[in-house]
Amino acid sequence: MVETEKKYRFGQRRFGVNWVGAYTLYLKETLRFLSVFGQTIVGPIVTSILFLLVISLAIGGDRPNVLGVPFIQFLAPGLIAMQIVQQAFSHSSSSLLMGKIMGNIVDLIGAPLSASEVTIAIILASVTRALIISIISVIIFSLFIEIEIKNYLLFFVYLFLSSFIMGAVGFIAGLWADKFDHMATATNFIIVPLSFLSGTFYSVERLPNFLNTLSNYNPFFYMIDGFRYSFIGKMDGSIEFGLIYLTILSILTWLIAYQLYKKGYKIKS
Repeated sequence: MVETEKKYRFGQRRFGVNWVGAYTLYLKETLRFLSVFGQTIVGPIVTSILFLLVISLAIGGDRPNVLGVPFIQFLAPGLIAMQIVQQAFSHSSSSLLMGKIMGNIVDLIGAPLSASEVTIAIILASVTRALIISIISVIIFSLFIEIEIKNYLLFFVYLFLSSFIMGAVGFIAGLWADKFDHMATATNFIIVPLSFLSGTFYSVERLPNFLNTLSNYNPFFYMIDGFRYSFIGKMDGSIEFGLIYLTILSILTWLIAYQLYKKGYKIKS
């Protein structure tokens, strides 16, 4: 035993990043939502289609153009972005909360994975879920309306930044929540209202000056506005400011998630 202690230092990592472990956790999280494909992928897509059909039938062809394009073409990317935001949050938050409630989060805590590896793996699984939803949504929407991606680079950049931020926020919420009621409160009173009131169904130019100014600091607005820009080539805000703002926010939210998990917030006694 003495010789073993001299040769190895228990608890000390010897190989840097645990790539295999991090990938395994990412794969486990991805398979977790793919195993209930109907709930995690098909459900949000069907919801977006219903929004599109109901609003189209309610408004008809009388609605004037928005940002120089037909309203339905303006609306579709916003609906996809809204689902990206909500589902990325839902994945990471439910992963942590279910682990705490079912008691198997000890397997995650006891795994030979650092806080950075755990947070990155779970957040990237959220990004993967958002990516699958967005691609399938675009394909299905193109069967009903004229919709195409005009800027693939911005499409993937805004998709990644938006889903990464919301995956990190969901991670934080999952650590904070102790039961499903807590998560429902965060979802129903913060995530859903902000995603609805951030330009999904309208241009912020129609808002009063005060609300228009507030929208310029709302990250949800830049997520949806930038994502829509990759489809129609026009936006309410600034493409440069939006990219910088969301990049900084993605780093900050990950750092908060990293620090909370590292300290064992609400998961270690």
